[in-house]
Amino acid sequence: MPDEKPPIAVIAAEVPPRARPSGYPPDLVNKIGGREKRVLGDLFRLRNFGVNLTRLPPGAASALRHAHEKQDEFVYILEGHPTLVTDAGETALSPGMCAGFPAGTGDAHHLVNRGAADVVYLEVGDRTLFERVEYPDDDLMIRPGPDGKSVYFRKDGTPVF
Repeated sequence: MPDEKPPIAVIAAEVPPRARPSGYPPDLVNKIGGREKRVLGDLFRLRNFGVNLTRLPPGAASALRHAHEKQDEFVYILEGHPTLVTDAGETALSPGMCAGFPAGTGDAHHLVNRGAADVVYLEVGDRTLFERVEYPDDDLMIRPGPDGKSVYFRKDGTPVF
């Protein structure tokens, strides 16, 4: 409820996962597999940045490979051994490692779990409005709506929803 105060502290792994696995269109959502996000930033009503505790079962991906124009991103690996895929190639990650993705570089990135065990990581990103996101491997892009919030489009400009 909006009138309820946010919690002071929680056990992150006990926060219910987001009900909808992704905002991607149905023809692309399966590419991320069984990704599960616990949306922690929203729980605490954070306005300037988001924080998610994300679990990738074997075969899953963090997102479609993408690059942000305005929003920075950061990941910190807690469990498992994901592969970070960027324009520069692939980098094996392990618990305790982290990676940052500054806005505006055009370097598309995502994590994939090619191992046999789950990957668990924290992801942090800012909430800058009027964002543009490119998905070089897929027929998808994000452009800002009139309110500045993200809207999905196909690369030909057709709205997704």
